[in-house]
Amino acid sequence: MEGGINEGSVPSYYREVHQALCSRADERVQTDVFHRLLSRTQLSLDLQNQITEHVDDGNGFLSKVSLYKALALIALAQQGKQPSPKLLENCIQEFPKPHLGEPKELQSLKLQVAQENPLLISLTLPNLLGKDSIEVELIPEKKGLFLKHVEYQVTSERFKISVYRRYSDFDVFHELLLQRYAYRMVPALPPKRVLKGVLTSVSEREFIEGRRRGLGRFLNLVARHPFFSEDELVKTFLTFNGSDVQTKLRDAFRKMGDEFMTCRHATQAKDYLPVDIQSLFSASRELIRNIHTSFQKFRDRAERMAERSKENATDLLMLGKELGALGSDPLPVPSLDCSSNMWGDLRHSLHSLSSEFSLLADKAARKGRREEDDVVEQLNLFLDLLQSYKDLCERHEKGVLHEHQRALQKYTVMKRQMMSAAVQPKEQVEQLESRIVQQENAIQTMELRNYFSLFCAHQESQLVFIYLPITSHILGAFISSHVQGHREMGQVWASLHSKMSGLFPSSNGLQSPPLSPK
Repeated sequence: MEGGINEGSVPSYYREVHQALCSRADERVQTDVFHRLLSRTQLSLDLQNQITEHVDDGNGFLSKVSLYKALALIALAQQGKQPSPKLLENCIQEFPKPHLGEPKELQSLKLQVAQENPLLISLTLPNLLGKDSIEVELIPEKKGLFLKHVEYQVTSERFKISVYRRYSDFDVFHELLLQRYAYRMVPALPPKRVLKGVLTSVSEREFIEGRRRGLGRFLNLVARHPFFSEDELVKTFLTFNGSDVQTKLRDAFRKMGDEFMTCRHATQAKDYLPVDIQSLFSASRELIRNIHTSFQKFRDRAERMAERSKENATDLLMLGKELGALGSDPLPVPSLDCSSNMWGDLRHSLHSLSSEFSLLADKAARKGRREEDDVVEQLNLFLDLLQSYKDLCERHEKGVLHEHQRALQKYTVMKRQMMSAAVQPKEQVEQLESRIVQQENAIQTMELRNYFSLFCAHQESQLVFIYLPITSHILGAFISSHVQGHREMGQVWASLHSKMSGLFPSSNGLQSPPLSPK
């Protein structure tokens, strides 16, 4: 490809852009300047990363030819084509012009303050919530089948498409996502099974419904994550309609690898980290652990209150049914005394009250469902996010940090062996020297991964705090549910109260019991 692009084969616009961006000392362009240029293209982050992979050799600069290649790939991507070096082979006669603005305007990219820090996330909660909204529903014709056959309809508001997935598809997607983003908050999946043995039909339905909700929370957190949302794995899972999504997901992962290998900041992560990153990491971990504990208690109480509302609905409904049954008793009233006529009237009145209690039960049930959907479910979403941060911290300590420490210990042992190898044959000494060099390279890679892990953890802790204002949404829904619920039920109770005096007339000079406390 380099043989096809040179000073004379590109449009003058390419040369003008290069002149605007290159440094005075030589013809190279700093990668930071190039990344600012990419941000002006309005291309997706995924396409920007693909273009960077084709032109950036990782030394912090782009040559003139590499910039020309990048400009051609940007232009092709803006035309809706997948950026690939092979496409440039068909553009030898005339390379397309990218839409970047006037070259003079691009000089400001080189003059921008170089203290832009990719460590910081400049997003708000509305930004995150607006990325996508995922609905996960049971396929109607599959309801009631055995658990292993349950299928889900997954609908993405962003992609305007519905796909069908089984739990095993979620499982493979989660596994690959965790491999690709081991240093990020990957939410856990709800369990595949709840108990061994045969479940009753009621508990089976409850389990399937709980798992459906859990899968929905998982997908929404993933689809709204600033780094996951543009990933090919996520797009494939939410849009692929073929027969074997699992194979498609595995193929996508093999092409990309893990985030450390594709992130342009991975090898420079240490340069962006604050000096006190370890203490910041520990402080964030402790604070988020406390927040998680408090929100768990909040969720448990809200869950119990929602359950009580539903139990109250059941009790009111049963009470109404009992009143209805009492009022509909077909047995004749024996002629004993004048009170027999009074019981006939009372029985008729009791029957008419049953519908009022049914209406009360409906209002209480609605209140319980609102609390379950708008309060408990949102609390569970936030708790899933907090738990994924706790899991991330454990992976950092037990994973890359632990491996780094083991590699250092192994290196120390090998150095000691080297020091005592003076009397050993030359071949054994050379083998040991080669192993030490390999171990030094491994340690260097692990150190880079350790800093990148801290880099990602710091970003993920910011993400948790960006989500924290969801607390006001949850509390607002909690209060609104109670205000609406009490108002609706109060109206029914008031109506029932006004009917009571006419339904039960007094007899024999006896007064009816008071209908309200004095």
